[in-house]
Amino acid sequence: MTTLFLAMESAVLVVRRTADGWTGEQHLRDSALQCLAVDQGMPERIYVGTDGEGLWRSLDGGQTWSHLEESLEDRDVTAVAVAPVERGSPGAVYAGTEPSHLFRSTDGADRWTELEGMTRLPSAPTWSFPPRPETHHVRWIGIDPRHADHLYVAVEAGALLRSRDAGDSWVDRVPTGPYDTHTLAIHPRTGRLHSAAGDGYFESADGGDTWTEIDEGLRHGYLFGVAALPGDPDAVLVSAASGPYQAYSARNAATYVYRRRGDRWERVQEGLPEPRGTTIATLATHAAEPDALYLANNRGIYRSADAGASWKRLEVGWPEDFLSESVQGFAVAEL
Repeated sequence: MTTLFLAMESAVLVVRRTADGWTGEQHLRDSALQCLAVDQGMPERIYVGTDGEGLWRSLDGGQTWSHLEESLEDRDVTAVAVAPVERGSPGAVYAGTEPSHLFRSTDGADRWTELEGMTRLPSAPTWSFPPRPETHHVRWIGIDPRHADHLYVAVEAGALLRSRDAGDSWVDRVPTGPYDTHTLAIHPRTGRLHSAAGDGYFESADGGDTWTEIDEGLRHGYLFGVAALPGDPDAVLVSAASGPYQAYSARNAATYVYRRRGDRWERVQEGLPEPRGTTIATLATHAAEPDALYLANNRGIYRSADAGASWKRLEVGWPEDFLSESVQGFAVAEL
C-alpha cells in the first residue's frame, strides 16, 4: 500500500492509498517539525526532527509516535536520513543539527555517535546561514541508494560535503560545486547527483568530483525541491522561486515547477496551483512507482504519472492552517 508521509510546520500528515481512495490522518500536532525520513528497508519506521525537541520515531507506519528523550535531547534536528539496506533490515540513521553537527545511529536511533570529522574540514569556519549569520545547520543528508556508506551532507550555507565510509572521513566542498544545496537527489540507477540550491541547479556524474550548472530556460534561480524520475534518468524536476522571500511564506510566495529532459528547462503548470500564494514545493519519488512523481506544497499533495508534464491533486482532507505553512519533509513508502 502506497503511503505518503508529509511533515508540515505544525503536524505530520500520514496519507494512505486504499481501495476507496486516499485517506489522511494528523499526528504530532503543534510540534515544531523540521525534517522527516522513512527507513525504506523497514518502512514502518519513520523519523521526524524538531526545533529544540530532538527526534520523534514511529515503529508502526505512523500510527503512534514516541519522543526519543535520550536521543539528541533538546537539539535542533534539521535533517534526518536512513541508509538503504535490504528489505526487512533497519538502516543506519543519520541526523544533522543546528549548529552543524552530524550523528549516526546503528540501532534504530536509540544511541548515537557524533561524526566529528565533518566539523574539522577547512571550509567549516566559513559556514554561515544568511538570515542568522552567527549560525548554520545541516540542511540535507543524501545517501547513495547503491552504496549505503556514501554520504552527501549539505550545510546551509557554505558546503556540500562527501564521505565514502559512512561518515568516518570526509571530502570538503569543491570549487565547481553548489554553495547552498537545499535538497539533493541521487538517481538509483546512474548515481547521478542533482542539487537544487539557492545558487541554482547543479549536476554531477562522477560522485561530486566535478559539477555542471544547467540553467538554460530556468527563469527563477532559487531552487528548493528536486527529483530525478527512477524510470527515466533524463527526467528531472525542480521547484523554484526568485529568492527566499518569495519561497516560504504563503503571503509573499510566488513559486514555480520546472521540468528538464535534455539540456533545457521548461516550466510546468498543468494541474498545479497558481504560483502566487503557493509555497515552494517538495518533490518525492519511490522505486515501487518508477514512472510517478509526487509534489507537496501548502495547497496540497499532487501526483504525476507522465514524468511531471501534468499533475493531479490528491483528494485528501487538507487542514486550513496548512495553507499558511511550508513543507518540512516528504517521503513515499510501500507498507
